[in-house]
Amino acid sequence: MSPEIPQNELHADAAEMLKAGLPPFKPRRGLKNGHLQTIFGNYLPRPPFLCPSVAELVEVDPQDGSRVKCFCNWQPMPIRARCLTVILVHGLEGSSESRYIKGITARAWAAGFNVVRMNMRNCGDTDELTPTLYHSGLSSDVSAVMRHYAGRFGLERVALIGYSMGGNLVLKLAGEWGSAAPLCAVATVCPAIDLAAGSDALHEPVNRGYEWHFLRGLMRRFRRKAALFPHIYVTDGVGTIRSLRQFDDKIVARYCGFRDADDYYYRAASARVVDKIEVPTLIIRALDDPFVRMLPETRAALIANPNILLVETQHGGHCAYLSRDRGDDIHWAEASIIRYLMRFVSATEVATRSNGS
Repeated sequence: MSPEIPQNELHADAAEMLKAGLPPFKPRRGLKNGHLQTIFGNYLPRPPFLCPSVAELVEVDPQDGSRVKCFCNWQPMPIRARCLTVILVHGLEGSSESRYIKGITARAWAAGFNVVRMNMRNCGDTDELTPTLYHSGLSSDVSAVMRHYAGRFGLERVALIGYSMGGNLVLKLAGEWGSAAPLCAVATVCPAIDLAAGSDALHEPVNRGYEWHFLRGLMRRFRRKAALFPHIYVTDGVGTIRSLRQFDDKIVARYCGFRDADDYYYRAASARVVDKIEVPTLIIRALDDPFVRMLPETRAALIANPNILLVETQHGGHCAYLSRDRGDDIHWAEASIIRYLMRFVSATEVATRSNGS
């Protein structure tokens, strides 16, 4: 786990948190351990997901025809363009069906937002939609999805929400995008900003269960890609892969245009561009996250950027944040993100929703 930072040195500006409507995080009783938070966060039952979604394929790379599948929840056409639109990006081996993605979708929809649940390439059983693999550097895919819907509906404001690997993607895009419309805000939970550090942390003995979970999924996907595109992928000669770093070195680097794993981690990490983020950005980070690490120089860059609100907590696990609050607020990170994004909802929109229009 990350080295513990004394409580009085945790970075979370009290005035900014109050302004954003973010309460302090108090872990659920018995769940102060980061591993317990992470595991229970995956299996704690949620209310039924009742949001009616529309599926659409969006081309993200015209050179090879790569497409991703998005599930959308749109507000009525007369108000659609001026409503805040959120694009949700899941983590490694997740999908638009991940519990946390559906959880925040329900909250965002209830708040009056348009919601786009984006699957990364190949995720959500979409391997046939692209000849490529997916990786942590494809921020251009998020950009393509944003441009697609902004152009189609004339969207005025778009916010990006990313978890873990998806957090790295949206922060990388924000650093590359600048302040150009329609991007207006970013929010992330436990973003994998420093990829090399996180990959090595997964190989620590205490985290090997997580690493094997990811590797099983990634190797299954690689074998499916080889079956679908045998002229591109060769499984013979790969050998035994026993770590995420080995997978990234032998497979991701080979087929995605990187020299090796280190080159991939450097070029794909949002840590290189977080100092260039120009839109309001919320980063929620748990110090007891079992395998996401943040280097001191990256943390310093986040703190130095006035556009970023870095909220650090001693507890929370990996993208779990199960709090002692009752009802839906048990999922503290999801509730906090919606509160933060409400800053970008106009008084006119609030009045419209209150009147049921």
